[in-house]
Amino acid sequence: MKTKRATLFTTFALIAICSVATAKPLPSTKAEKVGMSTERLNRITEMSKRYVDEGKLAGVITMVARDGKLVHFEAVGHKGADDPRPLRKDDLFRIYSMSKPITAAAAMQLYEQGKFHLSDPVSKFVPELKEIKVLTEDGDKVSVKNAMTMHHLLTHTAGFSYGFNPKGDPVDKAYGEAKIWDTKNLDDFATVISDLPLKFQPGDQWHYSIAVDVTGLVIERISGLSFDQYLEENIFQPLGMKDTFFEVPEDKADRFLPNHYWDAENNKLATIEEEGSSAMSNYHDVSLFSGGGGLVSTAMDYLKFAEAMRNGGELDGQRILSEKTVKYMSKNHLPGSITSGSTGESPLLGQRQRGFGFGLGFGVVTDTVKSGVMGSDGEFNWGGAAGTVFWIDPVEEIVVVGMIQLMGSPWALRQDLKVATYQSLTKSYE
Repeated sequence: MKTKRATLFTTFALIAICSVATAKPLPSTKAEKVGMSTERLNRITEMSKRYVDEGKLAGVITMVARDGKLVHFEAVGHKGADDPRPLRKDDLFRIYSMSKPITAAAAMQLYEQGKFHLSDPVSKFVPELKEIKVLTEDGDKVSVKNAMTMHHLLTHTAGFSYGFNPKGDPVDKAYGEAKIWDTKNLDDFATVISDLPLKFQPGDQWHYSIAVDVTGLVIERISGLSFDQYLEENIFQPLGMKDTFFEVPEDKADRFLPNHYWDAENNKLATIEEEGSSAMSNYHDVSLFSGGGGLVSTAMDYLKFAEAMRNGGELDGQRILSEKTVKYMSKNHLPGSITSGSTGESPLLGQRQRGFGFGLGFGVVTDTVKSGVMGSDGEFNWGGAAGTVFWIDPVEEIVVVGMIQLMGSPWALRQDLKVATYQSLTKSYE
């Protein structure tokens, strides 16, 4: 760890000395100047206050931007259920799976450089997975029919799992027994999962999984940089994301919010006591850089990333991807057999929802009417396990970020935020 940190310190110091340009904070404007209503946008704040006043959430941060201009930015509530201090706009959140779109963007940078093809087998970069097997319904382990590709990784169709259902699924049980999140680094991670079976043949189904963590390892091996260093140099620093990292610096620890769960038995919000050294509970001495769920960030930092993607891969003169690449990433890449629900599962973590697909690192709305929530066809988005959410609407040129810390939230906050955002439009581009 000392060697890693020394290397990173040197790298970051050189960056500072060279005064590499970074994106500036998003400019603010009155909502009326971009076809929105200030009065109606206040309904977002009212919604947040209601959730906090009812004791359902400790605090909420919401952000709305249109046409590259910030029109709403509010922090409501407290830092935690047991911390009455007011929530601040620069507080740090576990963004969990909102790490995935960032990892996908990093991978596509290397794709643009010709470092890999989407059709390349993953084993070209991670030979540990060359002999991985598939577990059949009969309990047999069989060879992979068609090689697992980079496209499979980025679309969650590789056959991996997450281990969320250890009591009902033998593959998930194996994930739990292997303690994959206790591995030291991504190399060890690959070694451990190489002995675990796939849930299905690559390409046959959509299943939310560790595929993006494997993508982080591919980035390491192609770039020659540790995954955290690659993100810092190629995503975070250019976009001015100074508060996004795997390991929370000591001088920023006071801004790192506690996580929560809903105690149904006592009908109240409760604080999660994080213990241990696994990738999803340790943010102070990190060596396993989880591209699928390990990042910590602020609402403003994430808005910068999302705005860069809305703007075709560029923010304030800093380009991280080409416009064509972003458009390709935000298309639905799943075949109809998967999105129709006839095989596999819905991309919404087991919820059967129509009108929804998946691109390269993003969920994609294909039909708002079928989805049952107001928005625009072509929206791309994702959320995190602790209730964080973002979406990018390329039709209305809107970016929205919502931040809470509540695992497995039972509340319809994401839907409420959508309605409150779109009802504030006085001019639609659709």
